[in-house]
Amino acid sequence: MEKSLIKKFILPQELRNLLENKEVILAESREDLIDLSFGRSVDHTYEVSYDTPGFGNIVEATVVRCKNGVSVNYTDPYLRRRDPDCMVIGDDKPTDKPTFTNRYGTSFDALRKESFEWFANQDELIIVPFMSGGEENGYPSLLVAPANAGFFATCLADLQGFIPRSKIPYGFKPRAVIYVAPPFRHTHFAGKQVVVHNRLEKMHEMFAYNLYPGPSAKKGVYGILLNIGEEEGWTTLHASAVKVTTPYENDFVIMHEGASGGGKSEMTTASHRELDGRLLLGTNLKSAEKYYIEIKDESSLQPITDDMALALPALQNGKKLVVIDAEYGWFLRINHITQYGTDPDIERATIHPKEPLMFLSINGKPEATCLIWEPSMDAPGKPCPNPRVILPRRHVENTIDDPAEIDIRSFGIRTPPCTRDNPTYGIIGIFHVLPPALAWLWRLVAPRGHANPSIISTGKGMISEGVGSYWPFATGLKVVQANLLLEQILNTPLTRYILIPNQHIGAYEVGFSGQWIAREYLSRRGNVNFKKEPLAPSRCPLLGFALESLKIEGQTIPKHFLQVDLQKDNGVEGYDAGAQILTDFFKKELEEYLVPDLHPLGRQIIEMCLNDGSLQDYVDLIQPLESVKVETAVKENAMI
Repeated sequence: MEKSLIKKFILPQELRNLLENKEVILAESREDLIDLSFGRSVDHTYEVSYDTPGFGNIVEATVVRCKNGVSVNYTDPYLRRRDPDCMVIGDDKPTDKPTFTNRYGTSFDALRKESFEWFANQDELIIVPFMSGGEENGYPSLLVAPANAGFFATCLADLQGFIPRSKIPYGFKPRAVIYVAPPFRHTHFAGKQVVVHNRLEKMHEMFAYNLYPGPSAKKGVYGILLNIGEEEGWTTLHASAVKVTTPYENDFVIMHEGASGGGKSEMTTASHRELDGRLLLGTNLKSAEKYYIEIKDESSLQPITDDMALALPALQNGKKLVVIDAEYGWFLRINHITQYGTDPDIERATIHPKEPLMFLSINGKPEATCLIWEPSMDAPGKPCPNPRVILPRRHVENTIDDPAEIDIRSFGIRTPPCTRDNPTYGIIGIFHVLPPALAWLWRLVAPRGHANPSIISTGKGMISEGVGSYWPFATGLKVVQANLLLEQILNTPLTRYILIPNQHIGAYEVGFSGQWIAREYLSRRGNVNFKKEPLAPSRCPLLGFALESLKIEGQTIPKHFLQVDLQKDNGVEGYDAGAQILTDFFKKELEEYLVPDLHPLGRQIIEMCLNDGSLQDYVDLIQPLESVKVETAVKENAMI
């Protein structure tokens, strides 16, 4: 690296030694990064390959220059989705995650040294300075990657932003460094995705031993922010947020949390309509009966966050939760867009972008337009379930860049079909209102949900994504994150909580229609404290309050979409069997939080669940500013 440039950085000695005698590429513009995606080749197709001891030359990905961007496809379909077991911890600080020593039987030190030696043997390296968490609120960070991994550097720059070569400030001292070394996937990890987090003193190292940006450039940076927040006493929420304004100029802000596939991106986008303009509410899986609703004037949407919401202490006001986007661009999963016209806003933004975009697992052809409804095939007749496009925030219309107060925090869950013949946890109505204590429990258990398209499946049945639904990306202790979330709820008494399913409501296939209807209904009510909602205690206390009725633009939603026990294919028998499945799952997952460091109130809430507490018990544990007894909630049309 040029001496004039290296003087701008304050680097760990090992990294400084590596860069001082190395050809280093520092991009000045995004156009430079796009060109680097092709290894400076003028060709429109480029293979990213590595000489790998014992395996020969392995092509990890092909990169294609299309009219509207860059299409990246991995030769191994396994790399097209995040492996939920990819994270290991290389240090000896407190953690509930698998450590490198426990998993591989040896200290990470030897592999770390070998990784630096591999970098030293590369002819050129790409360095990307950026701010984890955003330009204004983030933390100085660096990417170090081999020169032929330009597409990965571009993906990171689109997701996290980057600092141009000429604008790197003097004294740039990275709080985190990401090292990308793809061949080690084969030589050391039997082809598996592995990301090693190594938490040093005021330095978070992350070694990404694969080229899929999901576990590293995306969720790896999330892990960096969670670790810093754990040290400083705040957290980054796994959530989208959007300001909703009705045609009558009512507005409110809803933040939607949940595991991958839980509807975060869908919450910020327009509802998907039929060709005649109607919204398909649901289709009965047995009778094929369809229910439609017509919403003539849909509310306008101003996206705030897509996946990562910084909840820094300096932003809070002691009333409502306040968040700001932690990302520069959004890693949009687009498997639901199967044909032209499904989502006109995203289609328009990707077919005719303001500048070239990065597409992953899309069947792009050289010099042709990359179409997002044409995913790559994992096998003949089997499309990749996780195609992605990175959409920089500046490409999204009407975004809100300033901190935003959250009126409602919703939690999303992918639910399977449920019938009395095959009961499951798919017993959740269009939306339920949760008291704060239950809202906290849902964030601890965070079911991964049914048929998650974003990650590699690890089996059937319910699986917990873990505390906050961001646990797969965290590096420390579950109890610390649990306490942070509880304190956040206690300190934001004017923010309310709901639960929204997607994919199925009992015996009905609904996709994401439930959350779009909930969004439109709540925005029109202009009353997000639920004081006037007709509510009834759910048969399952863990589901809080169900709606007694829901009417939007003069149309009444059938009550069996609000209370699944009223469905003819479920009844009380199917519902109660599903409720037992859900309750047993909660009890199993919550027991591990009963450790000495748990917040005393948190212990009370968990023990309440383990002892089959009533809904009133949960209401009483955290009293919001307005509260009434459960037995009078329906009669008085008042609620927490």
